[in-house]
Amino acid sequence: MLTHQNLRTLWILLLLHMSARAYKFDILKTHHEPQEGDVRLFGSKNVSEGRVEIYHDGKWGTVCDDNWDMADARVLCRQLNFPGAKSIVTGKDYGQGAPGPIWLDDINCKGTETHLFTCEFKGWGETDCTHKEDVGVVCETGSINVDINDSTHSLDHSLGLSDFLGQIFDDGNGCDFLIVVQSPTGNKQEDGTPEISVKTICAHKMILSQIPFFNASVGITNITVNLSLTCQPHFTSFIRYIYTRKIDVTLSSALCLHQMASNFGLKQLMEDIGRLFSKILPEDSTFHNQVSFYKYAVETKDLVLEENCVQYMAWNYQNLTRSPAWSGLSVGLLRALLTRSDLVAPGEYFVLQSVERWISEKGDSVDLETQADLLGRIRFPMIPAEKLYVIESSSLLYSTHKTVYRDNMLKAFQFNVLLFSNLTKQKFGKDNINYQPRIYTAEPWSIVLEVSSSETQYGQYNNHYNNYGYGYNPYSQTRSKSFTTPVHNSLIFKDTVMSWQANIFINRQECSNYGVRCESFPVLRLTPQSYISQSEILFRNRVLLVCQGQYVCQVQDFKSNMASVSANATQVLPYPCAGDQFIYQIVVTPEYV
Repeated sequence: MLTHQNLRTLWILLLLHMSARAYKFDILKTHHEPQEGDVRLFGSKNVSEGRVEIYHDGKWGTVCDDNWDMADARVLCRQLNFPGAKSIVTGKDYGQGAPGPIWLDDINCKGTETHLFTCEFKGWGETDCTHKEDVGVVCETGSINVDINDSTHSLDHSLGLSDFLGQIFDDGNGCDFLIVVQSPTGNKQEDGTPEISVKTICAHKMILSQIPFFNASVGITNITVNLSLTCQPHFTSFIRYIYTRKIDVTLSSALCLHQMASNFGLKQLMEDIGRLFSKILPEDSTFHNQVSFYKYAVETKDLVLEENCVQYMAWNYQNLTRSPAWSGLSVGLLRALLTRSDLVAPGEYFVLQSVERWISEKGDSVDLETQADLLGRIRFPMIPAEKLYVIESSSLLYSTHKTVYRDNMLKAFQFNVLLFSNLTKQKFGKDNINYQPRIYTAEPWSIVLEVSSSETQYGQYNNHYNNYGYGYNPYSQTRSKSFTTPVHNSLIFKDTVMSWQANIFINRQECSNYGVRCESFPVLRLTPQSYISQSEILFRNRVLLVCQGQYVCQVQDFKSNMASVSANATQVLPYPCAGDQFIYQIVVTPEYV
């Protein structure tokens, strides 16, 4: 933050900058004449929403809503310095435009443009629309913009003068402090010495004096900074942030910027990028970035980031095993995943097969002791008896690790034919993690429920309908399922069946119909319809929120047969989901008490 002590110097810098550009600097001026291509939102008291208008040929005109979508809205909002777009509305909500042109029609933005007029459109003033079709937009507000479909996240910590200071940095006028950035390329020069990539940045002492790392206030005029070659391209925007307190963070730059913020002591930037990691994690379906983030977290001893990465990969274990990053996983990361009971997989046999494949692909680079340690972390008692029977003939590693397999398979067969109380008497400890199930999604242990957009709309207006005596929801049958599971996954309970009823409630009336009280929506209910008394068995049932059917973004426990899964301001999802478009996967998990 700039102090009063430096304010005088700042004004001198600003005045030098303006005079060098032959501009007149008028601090009392609070508005500017519109320029070609400028945009504004008009007709609302809220500055972040209104009818879209664009300035062309000396006149303000409107934009037709034909083919207008969220990509167009994002460009418009970012041009107005908002983090992003929240929604699209028709022009009638803000009143029709005053008599004048409709400048743009059939506009088609990719979403990455910086100005609306650079998007494709018919031509200035070429339209078949009327002002009744003027489009309006509601822009996002706040310091952090997150959009799963756009991997740019804008952080804004500025308090004022940000744009002026950014222009000073960009122009370099009056700069008096040289930063030399050195990055080894990995190649060698003709004389055998390492090749170094060098980049120089000219900055201003007064600005950098706010950062102790640079020692810019003690008389020196230059400094050398050593960076990795991959981080070098992001250093300029990092230094610019010191001027403006604004920066765009992308999937590829997040790790470098976080590391630089940590090394240079910019705590607020480091913390905000740290919070962004959970929002960035789902963006990479190859899992290369998630693995890199984990490695970085281990190296820097960032336990919060480490847990964030491991949790995401555990919840999305099946996707991870199918990704290009799978074979490159470190032993430490795989071990961390195998210790977790919240690992989501079709079944334990799937986990075994994935670990066997990983070991086989690694070959001799993983010693036999480490291989045995990893195989020992498989929860063999959780493998169904019919799968245990084929392990000896189908396993890729059975012949190499016979002792490990035989010992664990013996425990597993005993688990399947003996009550757990008998197993504990034989020194099979209750606390042994091998007897704790993970989250298994294969049949018959899970079902899927969905809420359509039509149902969501219905839920919003359902109380109105009930005020007039209507209580029937035409969509409710799509959110209710009955199913059966064994009482337990061991073989002795194979024929002892439990019946379950699963429901999603989207309004208070539906909860009331079932005699339950709900505080937020949607809420899931899972109740046993038939119960077989087994005092040693406890059910730890969960619901997985699968974003657009692609990745698990939340795992929620059922408590008293209810699970609230609303993603509102008081319950933030660990990993974001654009549009809150979820598939709800209910998983029944019995375990011995």
